[in-house]
Amino acid sequence: MCVLQEEMDTSPMVSSLLSSLANYSNLPTGSKEHEEEENNEEGARPTKKPVKAPQLGTLMGVYLPCIQNIFGVILFLRMTWMVGIGGVFGSFIIVFMCCSTTMLTAISMSAIATNGVVPAGGSYYMISRSLGPEFGGAVGICFYLGTTFAGAMYILGCIEILLIYIVPQAAIFKLEGLEGPEAEAALLNNMRVYGTMVLSLMALVVFVGVKYVNKLALVFLACVILSIVAVYAGVIKTAIDPPVFPVCLLGNRTLVSKGYDICAKFIEIDNETITTKLWRSFCDSDSLNATCDEYFTNNNVTEIQGIPGVTSGILAENLFGNYLEKGMILEKRGFVSEADPDSSTTSTNRYVLADITSFFTLLVGIYFPSVTGIMAGSNRSGDLRDAQKSIPIGTIAAITTTSTVYMSCVVLFGACIEGVVLRDKFGEGVNGNLVIGTLAWPSPWVIVFGSFFSTCGAGLQSLTGAPRLLQAISRDGIIPFLRVFGHGKANGEPTWALLLTASICEIGIIIASLDSVAPILSMFFLMCYMFVNLACALQTLLRTPNWRPRFKFYHWALSFLGMSLCLSLMFICSWYYAIVAMGIATCIYKYIEFCGAEKEWGDGIRGISLSAARFALMRLEEGPPHTKNWRPQILVLVSMDAEQNVEQPRLLSLTNQLKAGKGLTIVGTSVHGTFLDNYNESQKADQSLRKLMETEKVKGFSQVVISSNLRDGTSHLIQVGGLGGLKHNTVMVSWPRNWKQPEYHQQFRNFIEIVRETTIASLALLVPKNISSYPSNGERFTEGHIDVWWIVHDGGMLMLLPFLLRQHKVWRKCKIRIFTVAQMDDNSIQMKKDLITFLYHLRISAEVEVVEMLDSDISAYTYEKTLIMEQRSQIIKQMHLTKNEMEREIQSITDSSRGSIRRKHPPALRSQHSTEEAVTVAEKLEEESVAVSNPTQVQLIHSKITSTPTSPTSPSAPAGGAAAWTDNKDAAKGRTLAPGTSEAGKDLFNMKPNQTDVRRMHTALRLNEVITKKSKEAKLVLLNMPGPPRNRVGDENYMEFLEVLTEGLNRVLLVRGGGREVITIYS
Repeated sequence: MCVLQEEMDTSPMVSSLLSSLANYSNLPTGSKEHEEEENNEEGARPTKKPVKAPQLGTLMGVYLPCIQNIFGVILFLRMTWMVGIGGVFGSFIIVFMCCSTTMLTAISMSAIATNGVVPAGGSYYMISRSLGPEFGGAVGICFYLGTTFAGAMYILGCIEILLIYIVPQAAIFKLEGLEGPEAEAALLNNMRVYGTMVLSLMALVVFVGVKYVNKLALVFLACVILSIVAVYAGVIKTAIDPPVFPVCLLGNRTLVSKGYDICAKFIEIDNETITTKLWRSFCDSDSLNATCDEYFTNNNVTEIQGIPGVTSGILAENLFGNYLEKGMILEKRGFVSEADPDSSTTSTNRYVLADITSFFTLLVGIYFPSVTGIMAGSNRSGDLRDAQKSIPIGTIAAITTTSTVYMSCVVLFGACIEGVVLRDKFGEGVNGNLVIGTLAWPSPWVIVFGSFFSTCGAGLQSLTGAPRLLQAISRDGIIPFLRVFGHGKANGEPTWALLLTASICEIGIIIASLDSVAPILSMFFLMCYMFVNLACALQTLLRTPNWRPRFKFYHWALSFLGMSLCLSLMFICSWYYAIVAMGIATCIYKYIEFCGAEKEWGDGIRGISLSAARFALMRLEEGPPHTKNWRPQILVLVSMDAEQNVEQPRLLSLTNQLKAGKGLTIVGTSVHGTFLDNYNESQKADQSLRKLMETEKVKGFSQVVISSNLRDGTSHLIQVGGLGGLKHNTVMVSWPRNWKQPEYHQQFRNFIEIVRETTIASLALLVPKNISSYPSNGERFTEGHIDVWWIVHDGGMLMLLPFLLRQHKVWRKCKIRIFTVAQMDDNSIQMKKDLITFLYHLRISAEVEVVEMLDSDISAYTYEKTLIMEQRSQIIKQMHLTKNEMEREIQSITDSSRGSIRRKHPPALRSQHSTEEAVTVAEKLEEESVAVSNPTQVQLIHSKITSTPTSPTSPSAPAGGAAAWTDNKDAAKGRTLAPGTSEAGKDLFNMKPNQTDVRRMHTALRLNEVITKKSKEAKLVLLNMPGPPRNRVGDENYMEFLEVLTEGLNRVLLVRGGGREVITIYS
């Protein structure tokens, strides 16, 4: 293995890797990454006891826990009522729809659970690792809330069984003698008081020792199974010997069993007619001549069997639904009664009434919690011997079993029990018995006590599981404000999470109505199941390489069908609860996205992003964007100091302020060196760029290039920045500071090369001058102007940029002013009208001003400025001296030349100079050229003589349109001096300035004078930027002309168009 010695130092041997993977054991209290993070945060801990290898199989670990969690309070307390209200047919549809949803979800969950090792954490772990921390956190919280409200529902069911069927005498708020709303309020108050007491007791049990809850789990499961077996035994018995459960009807109305002792109006005893208790309930006295209720007088009393048996044919009567309004009397179908429709019903407390208004969607919301609990197996994944085998088999088998029981119960209840008894929610017509208990064999108490203990157990399980789920979410650190709930007792029990769970559970207790709490938890469970299906569908469609589940019986269409069913059921159950649940999930999602810890879990959402990005990039390749879709996609070129920090951070502030167009931003820089030697420096520079981009809130990408030559590195960034059709169309680079000083000679050369390269590549160019004086993102201009000097049409860049800037809060209160230059032959009035019309069609609000620039004589100062500029360039090229000698020699020569100029050129020049040599502004700015000659490396030495009392120097920037700054003919004039000869130096004093340079200097000075006069106080000045010189001989002159053009201005943004229209008047 010597040949791989270096790799073995950093990578494990295959043998050790396989050993660690084979001995992997799930941690029951959290995944390994949770434990590692906890150890990193809290430091070294005492050595923990070794974790026992998980031993649970499919039956004990998945099947039975799922059975226990699925069968619950709804089966015992509401299933018979649902069959009576919705009918066998409607109830079967509800059961089938809900069971199909959970089965499809179980298939998706099985695929996810068998796609690798699932640490303890169950459904939350699967969803978060499949859909990312944002979705995982949102759905995890929803699942937690669902589990918590499920605990409230089980406690309310437990109290309902206790106060109505076991010990109704224990009610604190007595119901005797109360009717209607008063009776309902008393019942709810009893539920609240006892519910709070039971919740406190259960929370205390969970706090003291959860191990007792786990030990009692089998007892509670036995109660559930025993109760269901008793129901089936009772059904079989009805076919042989139906039980005697008489129901008394007055006409077709069901009477409350407490209101009579004998189901008759009167009885014969020793040939004497005696009235019954029922008579006294509807009449004002015991006498046969008493005044009685009209309906009581007109209708007979009939006694029917509440459970006629499975062979009675009652199924046909119960086949269809019988939905009731709140307060309606339960009536038997097919019975004739005589009632005056105009008379009001009296003595309503003698009849069995509907306590709520019922409809199909309400039944769906109430029933769905009875099919939840399918996650019980996956939640125990840390305790399973082979989770990838047990979870699919155990979960699907449990759903199949429970679905079969539910569907058969719907049919059997409809076939065995009388319709009025089914619709009697609290068994008021059958002596206060639990309706499903009347069917059970050998005694109704089997169901009563079985359901009571099963609801108690389910409530304890919810209060045990919900805090642990919250603890797992808190320890992941994706929701910062929940981190406190990740801590607990020394043994890991989530104390704070239990306290929060009990508090939320109390909200459900205060609601107090089982029928109102059930739809709430249905929402949260349905949302969780919906995202499980979504996760499976996405992973399947994206075909990520890591998606290799062992469970093969899944398909993306099944997952989408399950997801659609979940979404439909949410709105079927309760559209307003669905909106609230989605709102909660959305808020949590956005909170995690903006404030939560960043996690990279290889989730499916990232896969969607990659697929969508690839698709979008391919679409962009189809052709260039239309003018209406053009946005500044900016490549920001920045320089780094020795510590790899950005030297011009305000460049990114300006970029952010320009990004109202929401385009692409690439911040690029070049690191000097080689890739092998300077990779770490490039990574440091990249981190610095990312940190600054985050600080300045610039959304984009950073790019660092390592090159042996910084000039080449910048060129590479311009050439290869972006990807496919998503490339930059604009380059932003700062004006080179101190470019006249010798040590910055190469900097301004690089700047001019950038100008040439952007011209060749048809890219727009933005050059901010005095970038350090630009406002930060936190500053605000309360007034001021953004002045645009529009001299040459650049495709509309000068119009678009101020509009984009004003979208940002920094520049929002600044007004736009647009100046344009009129010459001798132009009609300035018509130009102003045309410009106003043009801006109106562009939908841009701006003030317009046309500035007239007439031809004038070229001043002596212009000649002097031009001559000094040319002499400096010529001296540097011809003299080969050391740095200090060159500085001294140039200073003496230029001082002498200044006196010579003043002697030879009097202050007043002849008038013919203006007519022969003055060139108009527009002609100079419209000249366009491209440099094609090879660069000549010349060192520029700064001379202090460029600053005169009449020309104050200040930071400035490029301007105007595109112009040719040097031609070969003029460049050759008067420049035949041989380097190294003393005669050459003397001839410099007698040289005449190049006439083309004189005209350009004259134009730059005149334009600068006008701009300074009009825009001295402007917050920002935007100018056309002239093009670079044809050859590199005039590079120094080009920079000097730009300096002159922008003298005296504080903030200048030089703009050069990319050769295409970027703004249009059309919609």
